Amino acid sequence: MSTIDTSEFRKLLEEERGRLLQASGRLEADTGENMADATGEVTASGIDNHLADNASETYDRELEEGLDEGVRQTLRQIDAALARIDEGTYGLCEIDNQPIPEERLRAIPWAARCIDHAQ
Repeated sequence: MSTIDTSEFRKLLEEERGRLLQASGRLEADTGENMADATGEVTASGIDNHLADNASETYDRELEEGLDEGVRQTLRQIDAALARIDEGTYGLCEIDNQPIPEERLRAIPWAARCIDHAQ
């Protein structure tokens, strides 16, 4: 059982979760438009955009998708940390069940491992 006062960490986790959900919504909206709209390609007139424009847009789209996946992964970690708070195991390393220093939890509130086991 953890001896950390979890109310502060619950608040930090919930605030970060809200911020990430907003960011994820923006990223999904950005990647949701189709390629022709994003590149300004006018296919009805037969005028194609330059190949480099399409490559640049594809790169941007893939970058946004990668960022969104990182956001979703962090959201899963935050949800797991909130579940650990509910279970009473928050602040304990999932490997050796030893306390995770509060400094680490303040830096990464969703940390599930002590610094030694996180490496």
